[in-house]
Amino acid sequence: MIGGILMDVFPFELLDQEHNRIITEANRRGVTLRLLGALAFELRCSQSAALRVELGRTLSDLDYVALTHQWDDVVKLLTSLDYSFDERRAMLHGNERIIFFHPSELRVDVFFDQLDMCHKIDFRNRLSIHDQTISLADLLLEKLQIIQITEKDIIDIITLFMEHPVTEDEVGINARYITDRFAWDWGFYHTATINLRRVHGEFIFNYAQLTIENQETIRRRIDQLLTAIEKIPKTIKWKIRARIGTTFKWYREVGDLVR
Repeated sequence: MIGGILMDVFPFELLDQEHNRIITEANRRGVTLRLLGALAFELRCSQSAALRVELGRTLSDLDYVALTHQWDDVVKLLTSLDYSFDERRAMLHGNERIIFFHPSELRVDVFFDQLDMCHKIDFRNRLSIHDQTISLADLLLEKLQIIQITEKDIIDIITLFMEHPVTEDEVGINARYITDRFAWDWGFYHTATINLRRVHGEFIFNYAQLTIENQETIRRRIDQLLTAIEKIPKTIKWKIRARIGTTFKWYREVGDLVR
């Protein structure tokens, strides 16, 4: 259990320990929780842990996805583990997201059913893919949907492509799922492909810690995904929105994004 730590940045070991405490109790109660955000990348990109530290990636909180029909169960679970939340705020936004606080000053964000930020990612039928985190493809989408992408997000994308191949299933980064998602949503497609191309052709060269082999692996896998995205047939809805382009806003303005 985390206690007595008054800081904005928490060591991996303590966050991992607290996650295990939460997920163990969730499993015991039959509550579905899956990590997203920074700790999820740490767990799924464990071979790059030292590199992520070198690149300056820090951890500050825990982020989960849960199912709306288990809202009451999630609240009971976390309050039983000494977390509290703002009930007035929960009355207004609790069907989408609740932020819980521990006396140690650790924050736990719980999103219900979806992540609705710059673009929407629906997790309702995808939480059984992995027993700890959202899927690799959903972890990537979580970052690619961000309009004002930050260095933390870039590091997460880089390490994800370093460690995981692009595949047609959930063993790796599932290109089929991603391309199907973008085939009808031009806005998300536009934001995501801009971010992928910037990582590929710009951001990747900002880190001296990456070897030439690292760079080649990341760029090859991004190329593979971009080719799949462009190749898949687009819906009429996508084509109509593409004609409008950036004349009208294609994303939602948000403030505090999950990282």
